[in-house]
Order: sequence, then structure tokens, then C-alpha cells
Amino acid sequence: HLQGSVTMSESRFEHIHVIINPAAGGSMPVLKTLNGVFQPRGARWSVSVTNRQGDGRRLAAEALDGGADLIAACGGDGTLMEVAGGMIGSTVPLAYLPGGTGNVMAAELNIPRRLDLAAELIFDPNAVARPLDLGAIGDGHFIMRASVGFEANVVEKTSRELKDRFGLLAYGISILSALGGPLNARYRLTLDHQVVETEGASLLIANAGSIGRLNLSLGSTIEPDDGLLDVLLVNTDPNSVLTLAASLIQLDEMTAALQHYKTRRVTVESDPVQNVQVDGDLLGQTPVTAEVLPGAVRVLVPGG
Repeated sequence: HLQGSVTMSESRFEHIHVIINPAAGGSMPVLKTLNGVFQPRGARWSVSVTNRQGDGRRLAAEALDGGADLIAACGGDGTLMEVAGGMIGSTVPLAYLPGGTGNVMAAELNIPRRLDLAAELIFDPNAVARPLDLGAIGDGHFIMRASVGFEANVVEKTSRELKDRFGLLAYGISILSALGGPLNARYRLTLDHQVVETEGASLLIANAGSIGRLNLSLGSTIEPDDGLLDVLLVNTDPNSVLTLAASLIQLDEMTAALQHYKTRRVTVESDPVQNVQVDGDLLGQTPVTAEVLPGAVRVLVPGG
């Protein structure tokens, strides 16, 4: 799926702008690491820092107006999503410099998780700018997935303090907490022009299939550049962490049993009202409408 990709011959960018989320990830000296890659190559680069939700999108738009010819998002998947939201429709490439807890899109796009190696990709003559879809919910966007119900409840319970103290284990702690609440809800889905009424524990609206560091995927047919969203309903009640872990290990079998729809637009209504999250950030509650924005951004990925 590299149709329309542009080869970055010699990667001679005139002005690289890096948007950093200082709250993401661990204690790596970000500026020193980036300078170690950029300075020997004579790259002209500037930095801005996010302070609150929405800054990534605003700073990306400002960097475009300022003439940046490459914008890099340094943080987690939520940072990448926000920066991408400020670059919709631009031909300027977006580089992902993973620095968060999960960095799932790095796995999806085969981008190195080590910050220095990801930065070196900017100067790789074989790197390509791959057009990727985005999902849109109101004024918000997602590059990975939105979810309604159980997964959104896990995100709600995973605080920044938990992430800083326990890293990926924070999500496991939050799963234990979320399992204590009621799981199933009734859903009414309007998929383009089809209406489906069903029940389940969690609803996923996926733009990309990867779900974590184990290189697991929700399904081989879920692609971030196919012009469609994949709607999957998790209709099993995970009664314990053991059964939840087993379902992840046997993901292919579980995915085959899910209700799975491909659509350009979906409206989700639920009873009772459910939490909604996008790429690890809480967005609000149902009802909600998501639609795909085909080829909205161009993300720098390894060639070949």
C-alpha cells in the first residue's frame, strides 16, 4: 500500500520543525539525542513544546505557516494524532519520533522505536512519504482507532502518574480496575446507509490494525490507507485478566468471531451511554459519529 508515496531523495529538508510532548515517555534526553542526529547533517531545525491537549494540532498548523518542509511529532500515539490533525491536506511530510508509552503506530508503520534511529529515518534517501487516512469525530481526529466502552474505560483509568510509574503495566492495572464495572451495552450502529442493532462489551473503530508491542494486529485486512474505517464489536465478557490475556494471544481466532464492518462513516448510539476515546485520549461519550478522511496526511516511513 505505497501507491502515491514520494521518495525522499537525499532527504534535504530546509526547515525541520519538531513538536515535543514533554510528558510522554521516560527520562531520555530528547534534545541531546535529536541534536546528535541533526547537527552532523547540518540540518536546520526548531522545536516547540506542547503544554495541554490541542497544542500539537495548533503548533503543527503554525509550523506549516512558518514554512517548515518537514514536521516531526515527538511523543506517543496521542501526540502523533494531534500533530497529524493540524496537517490535514498538506503535502509536507510528517515524521514520527516515538517517545510515548505504547507507540503502536511505530509498529504499524515499521518505524524504529529508538528515538535516534527514528530521527535518522528523516535523512534516509530510501524513506517514503506514505499517504495515510485519518478518522474524524467532530473536531477531533484519530490515526489509530477510536473505541467505545471497555477500552475507553481503561484509558479513563490510566492516569499520567500511572504511566510514569509503571509504563505499559499501567494499562494492565487499569484493566483490572475497569473489569469491576458493567461491561455490556446495547449499540445502534448506522454504517453508511445500513443500521445494525447489537450488544457488546467494547466497540472499536479502527483506521489501523496494530494494537501493541507484541506486534499483534486486529486483523490483516485493516489498513491505514484503504479509505475505510473498520468497525469491530467485542461481544465477549472478559471475566478475568487471564481470559483477557488468552483472547489477545489467540487474536486471529477472536477477530474472526467478531462482528466486523467496513464503512466510510459510522454513527454509534448506546444504552447506557458509553465513554469514547481516540488514540489514548478521552474524547467524550456516545452518541458519536466517525468518518474517514482518505489520504489526509503523508507520514515518513522506511522504504522497500
